[in-house]
Amino acid sequence: MRDKIREYLKLYVITDSHLVNEVKGAEEALKGGATAIQLRMKKVSPREIFEKAQKIRKLCEDYSAMFIVNDYVDIAYLSAHGVHLGSEDLPVKEVRKGYPHLVIGASAKSSKYARQCESDGADYLGVGAVFPTKTKKTKIIGVAGLREIVKSVNIPVVAIGGINHSNVVEVLETGVSGIAVVSVIMGSKHIEKATRELRKIVDEYL
Repeated sequence: MRDKIREYLKLYVITDSHLVNEVKGAEEALKGGATAIQLRMKKVSPREIFEKAQKIRKLCEDYSAMFIVNDYVDIAYLSAHGVHLGSEDLPVKEVRKGYPHLVIGASAKSSKYARQCESDGADYLGVGAVFPTKTKKTKIIGVAGLREIVKSVNIPVVAIGGINHSNVVEVLETGVSGIAVVSVIMGSKHIEKATRELRKIVDEYL
């Protein structure tokens, strides 16, 4: 998985229970061509996350996609291909020591922190928010900020934040390895169709 990670990062879809059930949304996105699914669940029990992770892992295996769990290293170790860590989660360096075979993604908003995550053993970076987004209140770095971070590291970068069918091309032209999306897919009435249309655009550039 880690040696072919760029292929799995092309269209990285993140779950959101406020928009659609995680398992249902993941299945529809995978049908439409998602190359990776991240299970992101907040303010629920680890048991509930684990149970949904088991189901989504099976779906990702069926569709030859990568499965990532947000925040929870232990659940990722038991149920997924990897974990995604924010700046307030466990340090990338320590997780890499303890879980050498796990795919590790890290969120970065600056070139300095991006280089640090790379040095600490991250396999890829989630960089953004590129555009304003209702999903999460966060700093907007813009396309220029994204491009700067892409140039500063050697590991794959996945752009995130407010990306949709109308602005995705300018994001893909920065040199990213893929895009991560939430609402444009999980908030669609036709998840499979929305995913397929976005995947078509991605494939033209990556």
